[in-house]
Amino acid sequence: MRHVLKMFPKTHITIAAATSVVVAAAILMSPSANVEANRMAYALDLEEGTVSESGARPAEQAKNDEKPTPDTDTATTEAPELSEALDTATAIAETSEPELQWHEYKIKSGDTLSSLFGKAGFNDGIMLSVIHGDGEADKLQRLYAGETISFATDDAGDLAAVSLQRNLLETLRVEKTEDGFKGETVVREPDVKPAFASGIIDGSLYVAARDAGMSDRLAMEMAGIFGWNIDFVYDVRKGDRFEVVYEELYLDGEKFDTGNIISARFVNQGKDVIALQYTDSNGDTDYYSPDGSSMRKAFLRTPINARVSSSFNLQRRHPVLDVVRPHEGTDYAAPPGTPIKAAGHGRVQFAGWKGGYGRTVILKHGDNITTLYAHMSRLGKGIKNGTRVKQGDTIGHVGSSGMVTGPHLHYEFRVNGSPRNSRTVKLPDAKPVPQSEMARFKKHANQQVARFELFRQDYQQLALAADE
Repeated sequence: MRHVLKMFPKTHITIAAATSVVVAAAILMSPSANVEANRMAYALDLEEGTVSESGARPAEQAKNDEKPTPDTDTATTEAPELSEALDTATAIAETSEPELQWHEYKIKSGDTLSSLFGKAGFNDGIMLSVIHGDGEADKLQRLYAGETISFATDDAGDLAAVSLQRNLLETLRVEKTEDGFKGETVVREPDVKPAFASGIIDGSLYVAARDAGMSDRLAMEMAGIFGWNIDFVYDVRKGDRFEVVYEELYLDGEKFDTGNIISARFVNQGKDVIALQYTDSNGDTDYYSPDGSSMRKAFLRTPINARVSSSFNLQRRHPVLDVVRPHEGTDYAAPPGTPIKAAGHGRVQFAGWKGGYGRTVILKHGDNITTLYAHMSRLGKGIKNGTRVKQGDTIGHVGSSGMVTGPHLHYEFRVNGSPRNSRTVKLPDAKPVPQSEMARFKKHANQQVARFELFRQDYQQLALAADE
C-alpha cells in the first residue's frame, strides 16, 4: 500500500484525505432513509487532482425517478456545505509547501565553500550553479570562520536553499527559483534601548567601567570621545567619575550587544566635560559639547596607546651618545608591530630611512604644523611621499630601527619648524557645528541633556534604595 501511495503526488493524496473526511461527515449528518437515494456521488481524480460529481448507479437512478423531489431546504443546505468544504480542502492542498530539511555547519578555519558543499552531499557543479545565480548569490564565496552555513533539501533530496548567517543581524539567503538560484542579504533591525552606567575611578578607567557594567569596547569608546581633552594615562586621578548613556541592542526580547554611546560626562580633577552624539542633516555623526564645539581636536594628543618612556626635554642626556642633546619629542614604549596612528589629517612629506631616526614618516598638516614618527619596524600600507592620510590612519608600526636601545615610537610635534611638547601644546579644535545646523543641534542637545539628568536621578534613587 505504501508503494502505491508513493505513485501519487502529495497534493492529490491531501485532497483525497480531505474529501474522505468531508464525505464521512456528510454521511453522519445525512437525513433519514427517505432521502437516502438523493445522496450525490463524487469522483476523485488523482491524476488531475480534482473532485467531480459522478452519476448515480443506474439501479439507484431508477428508484430516484420514482421518488418525489426532496424538500428545497434539504437540497439547498447539503450541497453548498459539501462544496464549500471541498473548496477549502483543495485550497489547503494547493497552498501547502513541501517541508524543507535543513543541515547546519559551523565554518571553521580551513573550510572552503567546496568542502562545505561536499559535507552537505553536493558536488562542485551544484555549487557553481548556486554562486553563479542572480542577485547576491556570488557573495556566498566570502566565508569567515565562526559563521554558520545551512543547506536545505526538498523531499527529493535536491538543494532548495543555502543560508549563510554572518552574524545575529545579517544573513545571506540563496533560494532556488524557476529561473535558477537567487541570493539576497537579509538584515534584521535590532530593538535599541538606552541604558545608563556610572562609575568612580579608583585604579584604572577600564576596571571602573567594567565594575559599572560596561564592556571594554564601550570603555575604549568613552576614552576615545574624551581623549582629545583628557590624557587617560597621566591626567586621570582617583575619585574622577563618569556617567554614560549608551545603546543596548535586543533581538526577540533578548539583549545581545551594546551599541554607541549617546551622551557622556567625565569629571576630571573637578572639571566637568559633557559629550553629546549628534548626526547632522547630511548623515555625519560626531560628538560635541552642549555649546556645539567639537569634542575632537584637529590632532590626537597621542598617536599610540602606550606609556611614555621618555618625555619632551630640551636638556636631556642622550642614552646612546651620553651627551646632552635636546629630546625634541616624546617616546612611547610599546611592543614591536604596535600600530601607529596619524595624529591628524595631512599629506606624507617624507617616508623612508632618516639617519638615527631609522624608518620614519613625516606628515605635513595645515597651519604650518608637521608631525614626525620615528624608529618604525615598517611603514603602513600605501604610505609613501605625497600620500594623503586621515586622522587615525595607520601610518606605520613600532620598531627599533635607527639609533635606539629598544623598540619604541619617537613622536615630534612642530609648529613653523620649532619643536613643541605634544602632551602640553594647545591643540586646535576640529570644526564645530556649522551655523546652518545650530538651531537643529540646540534642540537635540537640550533633549539629550534633559534625558541625561533623568537617568542620573533614577540611578541615584536606585542607589539610595539599595543602601537602605
